[in-house]
Amino acid sequence: MNEITKLQPGLEPGVGVSSGGGPAITLGQGDGLDAHTRRTLLQQERAIARKYSSNGKAMWPYTVITLGCFAMWLAFWPLAMLDIMPLWIGFPLSCIFAAGGYITSHEAMHSNIGRPGTPQRFWNEAVGEVATIILIFPFSMARMMHLHHHYYTNDPEKDPDYTDAAPGKYSAWYKTWLNRQPGVDGSIHHYKRVLERIGTPAAKKALRDTMLLQLFSMAFFFAMSWAGYAMEVALLWWLPRHIGLSYIRYWLSWAPHHPRTGTGRYDNTRVFRTWIGHWLSMGMQYHVVHHLYPEVPNHLTRSAYRELKPILEARGVDCSPLKD
Repeated sequence: MNEITKLQPGLEPGVGVSSGGGPAITLGQGDGLDAHTRRTLLQQERAIARKYSSNGKAMWPYTVITLGCFAMWLAFWPLAMLDIMPLWIGFPLSCIFAAGGYITSHEAMHSNIGRPGTPQRFWNEAVGEVATIILIFPFSMARMMHLHHHYYTNDPEKDPDYTDAAPGKYSAWYKTWLNRQPGVDGSIHHYKRVLERIGTPAAKKALRDTMLLQLFSMAFFFAMSWAGYAMEVALLWWLPRHIGLSYIRYWLSWAPHHPRTGTGRYDNTRVFRTWIGHWLSMGMQYHVVHHLYPEVPNHLTRSAYRELKPILEARGVDCSPLKD
């Protein structure tokens, strides 16, 4: 049995074999693959991705978790204001809701909860709209910028998330804060500039939604603080938002794309290992799967990666950081 057949379960006998009976190609880092082998690997790759696609999968937990956590967050306000719930309980949970909400909205950005024209579409849009409220990040802007990131990953001029680039993890954490400061062209400030450049009706709507949500949140912060609830505002919304944004910018943007040098299908993101584990990093160690097949929901990317790994290695992806 030849080397390709060993690597790729399911290949028909003889695939990848030269007329002389030896390996038709040298795998190495994926260079030199002939057209037939590339086509065969792509067919296998797509077949595996279809197994893990959100189509036909039960995606309702994303809806239940999103709406349930948002309802809980709303309940924190009267509970805290009436001294029924201490802020030391509401604060960490609000941080979790802020950061975790982006993951559920991310599935909605790719229509994984409900495709257009299906009965689930309403819930897809509801999850997207609700999940990012704590971040003061309207779904219309989040979806457009994220899809733009997929189109132009790691392009210094066109990738909206390129401003998260940093030489190391400590500078990356610092930049998650710096990019939100007035006068710095990063994060949402950069997003606004990108939307203005796009200039479509959808882009204009995203800008309008952003302005309205920001104005509402600022008015709410001011009114609550004026009424004597500044600590509630700070620990249930303002600070969780900033912690959530930094967490997201680091783990979902910097970590899986560093050092942002690749722009191809198999090298625009990376496989990596982190001491905080799969769940706390939000599954970003397997982000290569998401960029290849966004229809694979986040909770299935690890399983999909394990099955795709031989194919990814054959295509030149460095999978050595993860042995599983």
